Amino acid sequence: MSASFDFGDLFGEVAAAYRTAGLEAEVRRAADPAAAERTLHWGRNYLYTSRWATAQGPVEVVVKQFRDSSLRARWRRRRGESKARRSFRAARALADAGIGTAEPVAAIESRRRGGPSFYVSLFTAHDFELRYFLRALNAGRAAEVYPGVEAAALVAAVGRLARRLHEAGIWHRDFTSGNILVRAAAAGEPRVVLLDLNRARLGRRPGLVARLRELARMPIRRRPDQEIYLEAYFGRPPRPSERRLFRAAQRGFLLKNEWKAGLRRSTAGLRGWVLPRSAHAHIPPPPGGAGARDKIVWDPLSDQPHQHAGRLEKLRVRLADAPAHVAEAWAVGTALPRIVRRFRELQGELDRRPVPWGGLGIAVRPWPRDPAALIAELEALGARRVLLRLHPWEDDHGAEEELARELHRRGYELAFALPQNRELVRDLGRWRGKVEELGSRFAPFGRQFQIGQAINRSKWGIWNLSEYAALADVACEELRRRSGLELLGPAVIDFEFYRTAAALNLRRGSYEFDIVSALLYVDRRGAPENRQAGLDTAGKTLLLKAIADTARRAKGRAWVTEVNWPLWEGPHSPAGRSVAVDEERQADYLVRYFLLALSTGAVERVYWWQLIARGYGLVDPQEDGRLRRRPAFWAMATLARGLDGATHLRPLPAPEGARLHLFRRAGGEELVVGWATRERAAARLPRRAAALVGRDGEELPAPATEAVELSPSPRYFRLSP
Repeated sequence: MSASFDFGDLFGEVAAAYRTAGLEAEVRRAADPAAAERTLHWGRNYLYTSRWATAQGPVEVVVKQFRDSSLRARWRRRRGESKARRSFRAARALADAGIGTAEPVAAIESRRRGGPSFYVSLFTAHDFELRYFLRALNAGRAAEVYPGVEAAALVAAVGRLARRLHEAGIWHRDFTSGNILVRAAAAGEPRVVLLDLNRARLGRRPGLVARLRELARMPIRRRPDQEIYLEAYFGRPPRPSERRLFRAAQRGFLLKNEWKAGLRRSTAGLRGWVLPRSAHAHIPPPPGGAGARDKIVWDPLSDQPHQHAGRLEKLRVRLADAPAHVAEAWAVGTALPRIVRRFRELQGELDRRPVPWGGLGIAVRPWPRDPAALIAELEALGARRVLLRLHPWEDDHGAEEELARELHRRGYELAFALPQNRELVRDLGRWRGKVEELGSRFAPFGRQFQIGQAINRSKWGIWNLSEYAALADVACEELRRRSGLELLGPAVIDFEFYRTAAALNLRRGSYEFDIVSALLYVDRRGAPENRQAGLDTAGKTLLLKAIADTARRAKGRAWVTEVNWPLWEGPHSPAGRSVAVDEERQADYLVRYFLLALSTGAVERVYWWQLIARGYGLVDPQEDGRLRRRPAFWAMATLARGLDGATHLRPLPAPEGARLHLFRRAGGEELVVGWATRERAAARLPRRAAALVGRDGEELPAPATEAVELSPSPRYFRLSP
């Protein structure tokens, strides 16, 4: 049994067992990706876990968010057939037929035009997804990878599942291994659970050809396994004609998939130009009537703006701004010879002398939910340099000021970032007023102010450097009124230093920076040792320093004011899933980036963005209010405790794939930090280590000899005197 509900902007139906007195709160939490506890799948649709209150206490549920933004989906929704509602009804039909599926909880729909729908089901405990077992089975490794799982019994269970499905008049239409969960049994038949029901058609038993086409979607490749599968489905050995039809359908399915993949690859670029840009379902639409330059909205989950303008719209803006871009190119061209000369000088000087190692920093935003918890996390982290990002477009800065005052009282070295948005770019009078206000309020707590944020990304409101020059002129004029302040810029994001060079050598404007800042995301598709245009992290910091040393509008100092590696956490991640990493890799890359960048001496500071955040932060905020420290937190805390204030002496000789860096701590103790750029690498220390500390601060047994084995996780070898 189920009942309908309607809360204005959200409506749908809920299973009777889950209709509680606080139903609206449960519905709204389930339909809020910000309340997600774990990301399960991040693709065309977003799958995450949440909590649903019942009379017996909260239960874990899985929410599948459907975008439902296509014309076809909108048409179906008008007929009451949203993907969420179809999933809900199909799940009830499967349950009535005694077929294993996740227990349906609710179907939630949005009244917003093109808004998402949500299917909520009870979390189903399982041992593995069928897809991984079948991959091992097809490779002949199932017994090795899944000991104790009888392959024949599981394959037969899948065949019987398909038979029960069709006998109940249900045509799943996506009967693949990725949609089946398996709970292995110590004895008897394993339990299989069917998911992803939004395509299912109810009340019709498909014919033989259609049924075999559905069976053929299951990637069971070996002939003996296919025989078990088909015999379980038919309840008898398959006839030769059925066997031929199945194999023909399987070949056809594989060919269709290959054709579709090839078509997507060949038309990917064209689709990007022709089709409007898609966005996560939680992102609001652009302002009504907005022009191409102004289709920007704020994404609260990733804490950054989102650009709705498509490629063609952006191209038209770029063409209209052609004179400004010509001026930028001229600035780069005239500066390039002296940048190249200085870069080569810096390359020749690299590792020739010891470098004081420090500058470890963390960027923050206030945590109004529990300000004291944020302070506690900072204290535990041990990084004493903090960059506080302000939002000048907001009216209330009380939380920022309270945080800055407390950090200043505790002795933290504070710097501030002043990003822009499109409204402030268009209204220089308002920008002037906000800079004057924020400078007055925050200058007592810190000396450095960064002017601008990601100025080479149109989603941050700047389309050409003439617009940035106007902002920088105003900000410099206002902030220079206060003695002792140091100004940073131009805050170009990613390895696009030609934009940095252009902004620092542009002839327009009167602004000048004491420190050149960059949001240097070296290569978020991989490790910090990866190269772009022949340069790794160290090479890129040298190039940044060369630009700063030779710029018309800078004084030679350089900071990296933002870096992170985004995590596989759905729309909370600030970049696409193709660049996301897991938590262990994020921790490894964090340490290696700080070591490589700061050991050159080319940059004085590197700040990780940010302390508490879903999707990329060192600390993961949980739905129940708790804060979970990720591995990257412990990795940065260990780095701060072990090396801040030390001196980098030099990199040590090491075989290919291994990295060793020698440091001297304040008390004279020598320490080697080592890691591998591949899965494993052997290396040799200059002398035996008296102690060994792991990446996250754990004490490990010291190696017996100078020969050591390295992994991608950096380790700290304290050398014997």
